[in-house]
This record gives sequence, C-alpha cells and structure tokens, in this order.
Amino acid sequence: MPRMLDVSDEVRAEIGDEEAERLLTGDDAPRSYDCTSCRTPGDPETDRTSTVLFVGEETAVLAFAHAGCIPSQVVTVSEEQLQGAVRSITGDGPAGGNAPQNVPGGQAVLGITSGLVLIGGELHPALVVEPTAPIARPGTTGPGDDFLPLLIEQGFIPVTDTAELPSPLGGWSVLLAAGQLHAVLQPGAEGGGQVAWWQAHQALSVTDGWRAAVNKTQRVLIYAAPVGSIGQQPREDLLRDALDKAAAGGKLVAASMPLAGTSGV
Repeated sequence: MPRMLDVSDEVRAEIGDEEAERLLTGDDAPRSYDCTSCRTPGDPETDRTSTVLFVGEETAVLAFAHAGCIPSQVVTVSEEQLQGAVRSITGDGPAGGNAPQNVPGGQAVLGITSGLVLIGGELHPALVVEPTAPIARPGTTGPGDDFLPLLIEQGFIPVTDTAELPSPLGGWSVLLAAGQLHAVLQPGAEGGGQVAWWQAHQALSVTDGWRAAVNKTQRVLIYAAPVGSIGQQPREDLLRDALDKAAAGGKLVAASMPLAGTSGV
C-alpha cells in the first residue's frame, strides 16, 4: 500500500532526493509514530502524514506529524531548543513546567501561562506572558516599566476588548514540538532567521484541549501584561477575568501568530 507521506520541497532540499525517496517508499519511514504536534498515534499507511525537519546549528532531527496538525516543513531552531525537542520526542528528561526565560539584560524573567480564550463562540489557544519585575528599556536603569511600550514597538496591539481577536504579527511564531511548548520566536536582526523571544528551560506541557484548539486554528494568541497585572490564576475563567481587568486598565497588549514554520500571517 502506498504511504500517505508528504515530503515538502524544502524538506527534500535539506535531506536530499535519495533520502526523500527512501521515506516515500517506506524504507526509512516509521510504521507508526506519535505526532510531533498533538502526540497522538499516526500510521503513514493510513493517515496523511507530514515530515517535519528540525534543524539546529549542528544537528537535524526528522519528525512526523499528522498532515492535519502541521504541514511538511523545515523548522530552524537553536541547538538548545533542538536538544529539548529531542528529549521530548524520545521521552528522555522531565516533563515541562512553567519555566520562565531570562530577559536580555537580566532585569526580570518572563512567566508564561497557557489557557483557552473564548472569542466569537470559538475556543482559541492562548499564552499569557507576565514578567516577574518591571522591564527597563535596554541601556537604561529604570525605574519605569517599558514592557508594554517595547512590545508595541514590535507590533503588539493594545487590547481594549478581549472579545476581539488579536491582529496577526508577521515574523513571529510559536514553537510547539512533541506536543509541548518550547519557545516564542521573533524575527532576527537584519533579516536573519528567527530567534527566541521566550524559551522554556524545560518544555512546557499544555492540555489536550489546548493542543486540540491549536491544531484547529494553527494560530496562538499571545497576551502580555506588566508585572502584577495577571498573576497565576488556577482556572481559565479567573484568567479571563484578569485579562479583562488588565485590558480595562490599559495594561494589556496582544498579537496572534502561527506555529513555527507555518506560512501566512
């Protein structure tokens, strides 16, 4: 039976025609796999399957995903991110947690929380970012908090109504691998590749409902607020209330962005 495997042109360019043909004929393709996005089982003989190549500075890892979850593509990541993805794919290493990433300059760390936000009758996967301390503009010592102005300069939009869908932000994306959150990526300097704006020290686990929502929308909503605006909310209704209050107080910005490597904004 022919394998229902998709090897995109960009993946073929990286792995070569010979290896691509071996995958398509089944010589090197797995008989079954856990989707690198949703982590549920897949079978390339019965399920439309994408080849996803994660490329680091020194290492490349070929993974497989349901075509409905993510298209065949090359995802460029840092070597550290790639090793984290490998640990998640192979099950080697601890499960994720709410691990913040140091902000350049060391002024604070960014905490990130995942949740579902209801907009227009549809559940959207969201990440809420809040620093642990005021963020000073690079080259200054404060004492002001420039977190929101810096994000607005990057293209984030102030939120006045959480019932409205945030605008797409070009060049940014969310790296989800092996069903876990690894990083939020932003455009590199001078037209270079994407770099991590936030990166998990350990991959962040998300709920089955969150994964199902992102597989449907292929986009993630990013909300950001200054320190002390949101807090750690134990339930999604309380998180929504906190977002509403932050928006009413002019302390919330947002953007929507695709999964890393996917096209369109």
